Amino acid sequence: MSSTDTARARDSRTIDDRLQDLITRGYQFVHPRDAKGAVIAVVGVRAHDAVIDVVRLNAEDDVVATRMPGDEDDILAPRTVLWRTSGAAGAVLDELLALPDDEATPGENAPKRGGCWVATGAGRATWLAAS
Repeated sequence: MSSTDTARARDSRTIDDRLQDLITRGYQFVHPRDAKGAVIAVVGVRAHDAVIDVVRLNAEDDVVATRMPGDEDDILAPRTVLWRTSGAAGAVLDELLALPDDEATPGENAPKRGGCWVATGAGRATWLAAS
């Protein structure tokens, strides 16, 4: 299969297909809500090795994916970013799915994390365990 054929195959996959691939890789999703209960975003988090990967879907054309060190206190506003991309859902999710697990990670002595807390609404949070 040529690189053009591979690109066409990727483009024919739906956003749902890509999100299912993330779930298969261990991403857990939360749906933060506003004070009236309306979903304001879809946030996927995967803590693995010494990093945390986060994808936030605000709209189909407003998606941000970030890889950060596993010791970040606030995964929605990290102090240190190892990798980040943004744009339309299809392109961002493809880049995130192509991101190798063993790159852009801290050194061998970096602490392993067991998971992280993600805000799900005003005064609410949920624990997402590392895979």
